[in-house]
Amino acid sequence: MTNITTEPIYRRRISPLEGMFLHAPYSIVTMTARIRGFVSEDMLQIAVRKLQTRHTNLRLKIEFDESGDPWFTSQDVEAIPIEIIPREDDQGWMEVIHQQSLIPFDFEVRPAIRFLLVQSSQVSELMIFCHHMICDGLSLAYLARDILTVLGDPSIELEILPDPKPIDRDNLPPGVKMNGLVNYFIERINKKWREEKVHFGQEEYQALTEAYWSNFNHRMTLVEFTEEQTTTLVERCKTEGVTVNSALAVGLAAAQISVQGLQPYHADITIAGSLRDRLAQPAGESMGFFVGAVSPKFKYSPKLGFWEDVRKFNKKVQPLYTNKNLFKDPLVWSYLDPGILESLSFKMIGGLVDTSSPRADKLNSFGQREDVISSMIQREKMDSFENVLIGTAVTNLGRMDFPRKYGELELERLIMNPGGAYPLTFVNILAGAVTCSGKLSLMLEYSLERIQTDTVTEIKEELFSLLMGE
Repeated sequence: MTNITTEPIYRRRISPLEGMFLHAPYSIVTMTARIRGFVSEDMLQIAVRKLQTRHTNLRLKIEFDESGDPWFTSQDVEAIPIEIIPREDDQGWMEVIHQQSLIPFDFEVRPAIRFLLVQSSQVSELMIFCHHMICDGLSLAYLARDILTVLGDPSIELEILPDPKPIDRDNLPPGVKMNGLVNYFIERINKKWREEKVHFGQEEYQALTEAYWSNFNHRMTLVEFTEEQTTTLVERCKTEGVTVNSALAVGLAAAQISVQGLQPYHADITIAGSLRDRLAQPAGESMGFFVGAVSPKFKYSPKLGFWEDVRKFNKKVQPLYTNKNLFKDPLVWSYLDPGILESLSFKMIGGLVDTSSPRADKLNSFGQREDVISSMIQREKMDSFENVLIGTAVTNLGRMDFPRKYGELELERLIMNPGGAYPLTFVNILAGAVTCSGKLSLMLEYSLERIQTDTVTEIKEELFSLLMGE
């Protein structure tokens, strides 16, 4: 399918923040909707077409201009892949995520998203597999709800959302401004980069994807809270005067310490926060990347008791949710030459590309070249995959007040795997949480190069005990 819209051709330069994810093989967000009732391939095809009318990002591919810079365009875009896979057991969909991660997106042909239905007559997992460049976790939660709405009523007409305005220097909140001295140094970096700029395309991305997944092994484990357990946890957090987010973050840190013994990185916690409603032009329910983060250091003290530690953390983290903190990195990134962020993945992984690859010479030499990007990576301690920069990284979408029933279908739960901007080996445990249909789902992702499955299983059990214990 081409020319999926009769509207005028849409075209805009990819923003620096979007470009940070461009060609990153590990920047993949997955939203899984477990559905009771039968969903056919025809039903799914109709729903996806309606979603493309509603969401601009589902009508776009990437093209490069004469200078090698990437742009989004709606011209001659091919169809989004939809695949039906027979459902054989309750866990098969997680293996599908693993296998799909190995497959590069066709950025220059079609939108960077795939829909997969692990199907049976009674229950199915609808999986939205999307590159972080065009989405965040909330994007896919809203998308899952939209697609269920059409599956439940194929005749419904969805509201067409306005074209999303990305996070860039023209769309920052009032009061979030670049410091003059910092801008001076950024311009020096930009100038240096322009003198040594390198461009990358689809072939380099494919080589990078093969290199990454040949060297790193991601695994997942899911914590599924029942509706009763979810209610118990929420009520306990209210009684203790803390957020569920704080309880999850401290619980994961505490469980890791209990199982692994105290490590320096266990004090490093990162929590994602939505920027959608903080922008000069709020994003609403549009697809796109609208996420910031806060990174409090926190020393867990077993002597205090778990909930006292959570209260201590909650008191520390709540004041951090300000525009100044949440936009700290997006502000700097929006002033960097876009090519710098677009090249980060190639700098970190380029040296791993096998010498048999036709793109090996270019990628190996770039990965080993000393330049402004290598200096940035060294400063952030991402120059060695042995470094653990974050003990616990949490993305919690909170409670999504979506309907449970959609015609003859029922949404049993949503499950999110949040993806990231950097190789997973820099993080001990990456957690994605979402509460829907009254049930909390907590996905834990990890790299086998960093931590073993048996250890994560123990951490999962300890976490559940801490959250649900007396």
